Amino acid sequence: MNRPLDAGTPADFRADRPLDVLIPTRDRPAELAVTLSGLAAQEGVPGFGVVVSDQSDGEPGYTHPAAATMVRALRHRGHPVLLTRRLPRRGLAEHRAALLATSAARYVLCLDDDVWLEPGTLRRLVTAIEELGCGFVGNAVHGLSYLHDVRPQTHRHYREWTGRPVPERIRPGTPEWDRAQIHSAANLLHVTEALALPAGSWRAYQVSWVGGCVLYDRAKLVDSGGFDFWRRVQERHQGEDVAAQLSVLARHGGAGVLPSGAYHLESPTTVTERDVEAWEVVLADADADT
Repeated sequence: MNRPLDAGTPADFRADRPLDVLIPTRDRPAELAVTLSGLAAQEGVPGFGVVVSDQSDGEPGYTHPAAATMVRALRHRGHPVLLTRRLPRRGLAEHRAALLATSAARYVLCLDDDVWLEPGTLRRLVTAIEELGCGFVGNAVHGLSYLHDVRPQTHRHYREWTGRPVPERIRPGTPEWDRAQIHSAANLLHVTEALALPAGSWRAYQVSWVGGCVLYDRAKLVDSGGFDFWRRVQERHQGEDVAAQLSVLARHGGAGVLPSGAYHLESPTTVTERDVEAWEVVLADADADT
């Protein structure tokens, strides 16, 4: 019998740690268990915290025995875990804003609830953001069902940073915006294989945005507005991660990191009402102010 799970308290969780992982979830107990299992297998980043914020229609996903076991495994390995509910739902951006408010860590990893991280991923991301000194670094997710679908026309969008990433003002309709094409399907995995990097090495490359697994310098994310724009967009939106990253890029720069250790579970979305792109609202406001 799976015993009741201690949710923890925000006051006990909030601490000056190097890293917290922020996971929003809804109606995905199996996927959440896989996501947490990837975190439980990470090494080289001791003591990182994990926050799971659930908006499920029924019981929270973390009460499922598989997910609960992974919560216990994380705690057993020395990682504080806070389990929360965020209801009623007010949209994706508000959910991420609430998660960000739980953390006082130097870095925060915004990790979707349908992403498995291979061992070594967190250590590589932390190493990258410390060396690059930018606002965020990200691991784009691989869709392994596309492993044999090679799309060489997208590979031209891969451009490495030769030094520290610089701030960039990126807008739709520009070549910079098209960089996102390299993150579809398994494109980035094919680029990585072609580079044949030595074991343990990594590269930083230019991005417009990264979905699913993004490590922010928390202070720089907050300085760029965080997800506070949720008040300006209607609840049925998507693209809140794009909006936040474009703001951070404009102030502090950002980069993708290759190889990526993030794998998309390719499950159906639980966010079916997506009437507005949050980034369109945020960009319109920013352009109006300039």
